[in-house]
Amino acid sequence: MSMNMDYYRNGLTSDEVYERRSSGLTNEVTDNSAKSVKDIVRENVFTYFNGIFLLLAILLVMAGAYTSLTFLPVIIFNTLIGIVQEINAKNVLDKLNVISQLQSTVLRDGRQGRIDVTKLVRDDIIRLKSGNQIPADAVVVDGRISVNEALLTGESDEVEKTPEEGQNELRSGSFVVAGDCFARLTRVGNESYVAKLTARAKQMQSGEQSEMIRSINRLIMIAGILIIPVGITLFCQSYFTQMNSFSTSVVSMVAAVIGMIPEGLYLLVSVALALSTIRLAQNHVVLHDMKSIETLARVDVLCVDKTGTITDNEMYITDCVLPAAAENSVELENYSRILGAYLEALSDDYITMTALREKFRVSANLNVVSSQPFSSRNKYSEVATNDMVYRLGAPEFILNETSLADNREILDRYTRRGERVLVFAGKSNGDSFEPFMFIAMKNGIRPNVEKTFAYFKRQGVRIKVISGDNPVTVSKIAASVGIAGSDKYIDCSQIESDAMLSGAVREYTVFGRVSPEQKKKIILALKNQGRTVAMTGDGVNDILAMKEADCSIAMGSGSDAAMQASQVVLLDSDFTHMQNIVYEGRRNINNISRSATLFLVKNIFSLLLSIFSIINVIEYPLQPTQISLISAFNIGIPAFFLAFEPNQERQKPHFLRRVLLRAMPAALTDFFIIAAMVLFAQVFEVPKEDVSVASTFLLAIVGFIILISITHPMNRYRLTIIVGCIIGLMITAYFFNDLFAISYISTKCILLFVLFAIATEPCMRYMTKLLRYCEQKIPDETREKAAGKRIGRRK
Repeated sequence: MSMNMDYYRNGLTSDEVYERRSSGLTNEVTDNSAKSVKDIVRENVFTYFNGIFLLLAILLVMAGAYTSLTFLPVIIFNTLIGIVQEINAKNVLDKLNVISQLQSTVLRDGRQGRIDVTKLVRDDIIRLKSGNQIPADAVVVDGRISVNEALLTGESDEVEKTPEEGQNELRSGSFVVAGDCFARLTRVGNESYVAKLTARAKQMQSGEQSEMIRSINRLIMIAGILIIPVGITLFCQSYFTQMNSFSTSVVSMVAAVIGMIPEGLYLLVSVALALSTIRLAQNHVVLHDMKSIETLARVDVLCVDKTGTITDNEMYITDCVLPAAAENSVELENYSRILGAYLEALSDDYITMTALREKFRVSANLNVVSSQPFSSRNKYSEVATNDMVYRLGAPEFILNETSLADNREILDRYTRRGERVLVFAGKSNGDSFEPFMFIAMKNGIRPNVEKTFAYFKRQGVRIKVISGDNPVTVSKIAASVGIAGSDKYIDCSQIESDAMLSGAVREYTVFGRVSPEQKKKIILALKNQGRTVAMTGDGVNDILAMKEADCSIAMGSGSDAAMQASQVVLLDSDFTHMQNIVYEGRRNINNISRSATLFLVKNIFSLLLSIFSIINVIEYPLQPTQISLISAFNIGIPAFFLAFEPNQERQKPHFLRRVLLRAMPAALTDFFIIAAMVLFAQVFEVPKEDVSVASTFLLAIVGFIILISITHPMNRYRLTIIVGCIIGLMITAYFFNDLFAISYISTKCILLFVLFAIATEPCMRYMTKLLRYCEQKIPDETREKAAGKRIGRRK
């Protein structure tokens, strides 16, 4: 399709836009991974375990054991809670996603305007500047930009794009690091490069989940596999071998199967994450990746960029001075006018340039031949005329050693005050650059940021400040907000090898004059040392590091590319929200860990007792209603209320191992006590009904012991929950004794019950000591990994 010059100057007309929208040539990408309300309902209702529960209910109805259906209302209630909470979370996030929708500058009907990137159509002319992410495949038609395609290719080299054939192609998903251009969209929506790449990635990474979710899914999968053969074996043994009635065999089998199903665990996790999502969304925090909540709860190093994180995005000029060797005849106004013209020749649009243009409005006449926008790698911008080359940027990257030494007093004067110093310099022919003037600039400190860093210090999270500015300037700013170790700073432009950088990461807190590639290497070095690393940033120079961090956080006022590359976005750029994110993560993991322990006690015990019943060819000693009673007051109710409790303890890795080791003492105690009770009852000819009642209360005793153990140290809230559950159990057992198969027991059974009740505490205590000893003997893989790397470096 040929395009005339009017098209390039004016863009598409309204009629042409309408025509392309009607043909489906828009930039909307079909996201099959997004859940609809129907999907949420289907995923919560049609689950594997709900199918098992339905089958068990049908069997109980067939057996006429209607009182054993007490588990059914709980399952229905759990399912409804899950649906309601997930729909609420979806509605909140949908509203927030509308607010955070990226926009692009488009040329239509001869006018430039900002619209959502999803409303772009093929052949639209868009304007791209530094910090923009390219929304669709395009070709440059006017201007010049430098593009980084690291998010697509992994290569961090900057590629220059011009209207020339072979150098004009832009791929969606890459981001502009410098320059200004107009580009024509060639492939949009699902046809764009990034849409195809994302679709493949989602197919490949559909199983990528956090450690906690993976562990819980593994437990649920194991339980789902075991309950079928165990249930069938128990029924067949009871019905065919022991010649029990169909009703008795079904009830016995159902009690064992229900005990092995962690029916509320997955619900608890889903509801906890949904509520956290809602609470964070209310604080203008968008989660691109749910596992980021869990990752932040485990973070022990937080890397922050100075500008946009510690300081705000407004910059102002504090002073302009001549160099030390300037003669009296040199007037500051003359260089100010030249600098004004220099700024007009550049298309750069970021906070430093905004402040400079506001200050240097009067300009001289410059015959500009070429220009080079500012680059984070070079640390300067450049404008060339017929007889001069001018540069503006970091003095260390423009001036030679002699000029730096001559003006060291000027530079140190401002950097010690935490101010950034730029030099405006020029040269003719092949000479070195001569400083014309120095400009001191400063950002304001974000409100309450000092309290946030104090919070992380109390939580044992180390702070690393990584910036492209002068390390002395960054150190002073870090000290002003109370960052520990801010006096330990280093100039990364002097680091010559990766080994030196890795050593510096261990020793220093503040890193100045850092290139985007070095930011990435700092993150990788920390991870190689066994650290869990979070990275905050707002600019294109932060993206490579954010991509490598365990969790990346972008500021809403930052670049489009940074927000798209991050896992978490602070829409209002309020760094204090970091406390809320970490708080939510730690509360979730800690409380879910406690609840998972309670669920696993029941599941492991039920599995062991089922195997014991099969081996000894005996009827499963508990009733479904009794299992429901214990599940409610030992697990469900306390887990629900404990999930709301604040919990700030930083979590360690190996979720599954820790939960299993905490659950095993109580599960083994339950099993040995109940198994012994059954065997003794056979010897003393105690009725099975009495054994069932006694076993129920023995389970309750052990359940409350483990509940007290995992809620240590005790406080008023926890004590209220435990006492309330004990009272609730006793009242329910007394007033609804027929429903839950609780009856008076014989004197023999009472004596056995007292004997084994006394034995529960020492059995539980020694089991706990044994398993804690075993846990200490299990090596910590994270520590071993870090230690191994240190040994390797020494060798």
